[in-house]
Amino acid sequence: MRTSYRTHTCGQLRAADEGSEVALCGWVDVVRDQGGVLFVDLRDRYGTTQVTFRGDKDADLLTAADKVRSEWVLCVSGKVIKRPAEAVNPKMETGEIEVEAHGLEVLSEADTPPFPFDERSEVSAEVRLKHRHLDLRRARMTEILRDRARIMSMIRSGLEAQGFIDVETPTLVRSTPEGARDYIVPSRVHPGQFYALPQSPQIFKQLLMVGGQDRYYQFARCYRDEDLRADRQPEFTQIDLEASFVRPDDVFGFLEPVVAELVKTFHGRDVPVPFRRMPYHESMERFGNDKPDLRNPLELKTVNEEAAALGFRVFEMALEAGGIVKALAAPGAAALSRKEIDALETEAKSMGAPGLAWAKVTHDGATGPMGKFLGGEAGAAFLQTVGAKPGDLLLCGAGSSVVVNRVLSVMRIRMGERLELIDTSRTEVLWVTEFPMLEWNDEEERFHAMHHAFTMPVVDDLPIVFEAAGADPATWDNEKLAAIRTQAYDLVIDGVEMGSGSVRIHERAVQEAAFTLLGLSPEDVERRFGWFVQALRYGTPPHGGFAIGFDRLVMTLLGEDGIQDVIAFPKTMTATDLMCRAPAPVEAEQLEDCSIRLAPGITNEGSGSEASQAP
Repeated sequence: MRTSYRTHTCGQLRAADEGSEVALCGWVDVVRDQGGVLFVDLRDRYGTTQVTFRGDKDADLLTAADKVRSEWVLCVSGKVIKRPAEAVNPKMETGEIEVEAHGLEVLSEADTPPFPFDERSEVSAEVRLKHRHLDLRRARMTEILRDRARIMSMIRSGLEAQGFIDVETPTLVRSTPEGARDYIVPSRVHPGQFYALPQSPQIFKQLLMVGGQDRYYQFARCYRDEDLRADRQPEFTQIDLEASFVRPDDVFGFLEPVVAELVKTFHGRDVPVPFRRMPYHESMERFGNDKPDLRNPLELKTVNEEAAALGFRVFEMALEAGGIVKALAAPGAAALSRKEIDALETEAKSMGAPGLAWAKVTHDGATGPMGKFLGGEAGAAFLQTVGAKPGDLLLCGAGSSVVVNRVLSVMRIRMGERLELIDTSRTEVLWVTEFPMLEWNDEEERFHAMHHAFTMPVVDDLPIVFEAAGADPATWDNEKLAAIRTQAYDLVIDGVEMGSGSVRIHERAVQEAAFTLLGLSPEDVERRFGWFVQALRYGTPPHGGFAIGFDRLVMTLLGEDGIQDVIAFPKTMTATDLMCRAPAPVEAEQLEDCSIRLAPGITNEGSGSEASQAP
């Protein structure tokens, strides 16, 4: 780490360096004046070293050192000495030594920081993001960025050892308005025309396979103009890979040893390889979602037949309307208060459910709104199917499968957390496979691709695809089409979706049929994807790949709550940058150069948003 300024870093010196003449550079962390002796803790990315200025050896140097303040940047020269036994600090890696200074240069003075950098101080996220350049000085942020780089290096090494090559793909591309909204970029050279920032390198990595590159990867920057959550950002990093002549098992084989090594390194746990696999329909049936946390032992039960026999009109109406009834038995949760159960019901309603049917199971029967329907043989059969025992809380949902699964999957998580059922001593890694090809959009009254338009159906379901593509859409059996399975898969770690992938369509006839099921006319296809479809005419190998949300992976491996904390310069939940105050107005000349005129009522001035306000 030697440079023209320093010989060592502030985390490097040890007792073995006693007697060495050294030069250190860093920030003033703490200053302690002991009367005639000044102790300065000097900090950099690598650690902290105590520097001592002694007035009995150099009064002028002590006078100069007495002026330094917190976060000033210093260059100090001196001699490494061992601390007395009683002064050794076991909490510091450099705690056995100190540097007795004989030279001091102030490289930069500093104003008083807006917040302290120690981990114990409570600082709001807004203040931290507004001064992110200072927040990065905190030891935890330094550790996170170091681990992030280490994770990236491990992934690169793991993939390159298997023959993958790093290839960059364009970041100014054609807009393909499917899925999330694109960020668009106006062209000055071509007035009225626009690029888009890529949501993923999907098409380009497939074209690399058409181009014979066989195995590709990159850490790709991606952009999606969508509503944000704790695990989403408008710009993010994606570990993207693609390989030729593969089936799903091959893709799993590329990734599993890499992921297992990461889990071992950062969680200290061995994950059995190959990872567990579960078809999408089984995951939805048992857990209500496609990213189950298998550390939680609770499961949902479909009880349509048993519910129909109870005489409970709410269940009967749901079943008559073509819906389902599902139940969850939470062990020992009958002790929850009515207020706590009401809070669960309120949450269920916020997710689109009309309510949440419930009962407390006792040795003498069941109590609560459902209690009177759970007596007799029908009630006993219902409780037996669900697995409810005395002391359990029974939570039920009735209605459309989408809403019921959404609500009860959240209730499963809430009960697992509240009852401390989640085994945090394990790391559970799972492949969820055979995702549906299509999902119905009620507003547009057409099918959308569940993953994307280039996902290969499973071989057994291809006849359904071709049959529907050759028929009048008015005759389509939507239920049958919704059941078409694909060679698509997600990787889930402890209930967090790490990424998605699939084997791609490599035959023109299949791709054209897929576009037809998505309601795209030949003209639509030519306008949006013509250049890609054209490439399929020249010999395309079977190929497939995967994309992992790198920020989300780092967040999970390091145990952080949100991806803001694992990105050096993140955006807020409103897609703004508080530090550099973006988005922001641009010069009128820039708009004119790009032939852009703002809509009435929109001005190219500060909007009053948090991003446009001065610090």
